Amino acid sequence: ILHLKNKTERNRQELIDALSKVKYEMTQRKNMSLNLVEKKINTLGKNETVSNTFEVLKFFFPHLRKVGRIYPDVIIGKEKTGVSFALGISTVSRGNQSYLKQTLNSVVSRMTLSEEKDSVVIVSVADRNEDYLKSVVDMIKKRFKRQLKSGSLEVISIPAFFYPNMLHVKKSAEDSGKLASWHIKQVLDFCFLMLYAQPKAMYYLQLEDDIIAKKMYFTKITDFVHNITSKNWFYIEFSILGFIGKLFKSEDLTDFVRFFLMFYKDKPIDLLLGDIFQVKMCNPGETPEKCAERNKQIRIRYKPSLFQHVGIQSSFPGREQYSKVRF
Repeated sequence: ILHLKNKTERNRQELIDALSKVKYEMTQRKNMSLNLVEKKINTLGKNETVSNTFEVLKFFFPHLRKVGRIYPDVIIGKEKTGVSFALGISTVSRGNQSYLKQTLNSVVSRMTLSEEKDSVVIVSVADRNEDYLKSVVDMIKKRFKRQLKSGSLEVISIPAFFYPNMLHVKKSAEDSGKLASWHIKQVLDFCFLMLYAQPKAMYYLQLEDDIIAKKMYFTKITDFVHNITSKNWFYIEFSILGFIGKLFKSEDLTDFVRFFLMFYKDKPIDLLLGDIFQVKMCNPGETPEKCAERNKQIRIRYKPSLFQHVGIQSSFPGREQYSKVRF
C-alpha cells in the first residue's frame, strides 16, 4: 500500500481498489464468524480440497462412478477437524413428531466447554424432504447458535444421487417389504455419515435422533477410553440398544463400512455389527465358547448404559417402538 501511495494517479486508483478489496474481505470474514458456513457441492471452488473418503462407495455402487466427487449436498458449520471425538446423529422426518431438539439438547448441554472444544456433533439429514431439512436447519440455528459458531456442531444432508435404485430389492405391498427397504436405507445413511466423520476425529460415536444422554456421559466416555489398558478393542458399547452408543476407532471405520455395504440388503445394521465380529474374530474350527470369551475382551460393554431411547414414533412410518434401558 505504501508503495502504491507514491505512484501516479492510475496507481492511486489501484490503491483505492485494493483498500476496498481488503475492507470487503474483512467484512466477509466477520460475517462468516457470525453466520453459518453453508455450502452446496456445486459451489465448491476448483482449488478446494475434498476428502476422498467417499471413494470407497464407488466400488459398491456403479452408478456413483459417473459422479465426479461425492460429498454432502449441504454443509452447515465450520467443517471442524483434528478433534478426539466425532458424534454422528442421522435424522429423518417422523411426520408430526420429532425428538431431535431434545436429543441435541442433552448431547450438547452435557459436555463441558473443553469437551465441546475437542469434539464435533454431526447431524446428518437423510431425508429428501426439503421442508424437513429446512426445519432442522432453522431449529439448530435458533437453539444451538453458539455451537454452530464454535464449530462443535454441524449439519449435513445426504445427496439424493447417493442411493441406488431400490427396485432390484424384493418388493412387497406388505409391511415386511417396506420394512426391508427402510432397513436398507438406514444402513446406507449410517455408512455415509461414518465416512464423512472419519477424517475429523480419533474416535466416532454413533447416536440416533431419539435418545437422551445421561448427565456427564461425555466425561464418562473419555475417562473410560483413556483408561482402557488394551488397545486391541473392536468397539465399545455405551448402550445395549440397537446401534446406539457404539464407539469406534476412526481408523477402523472404512473396514466396518465395507462390510456393511457388502450385506446392506440382507440385515439391519445392528445385526451386521454382530456378524462382522464373527467373520473377523472367530477362527475356523474354534469352539463357540472360546470365541465368546474373546468377544468379551474386544467387544467391550460399559455399564450402566449412558443413553436412553425415548422415541415412540419410529422413523418407519406407522410403527411405534418402546425399547428402553435403565440408566
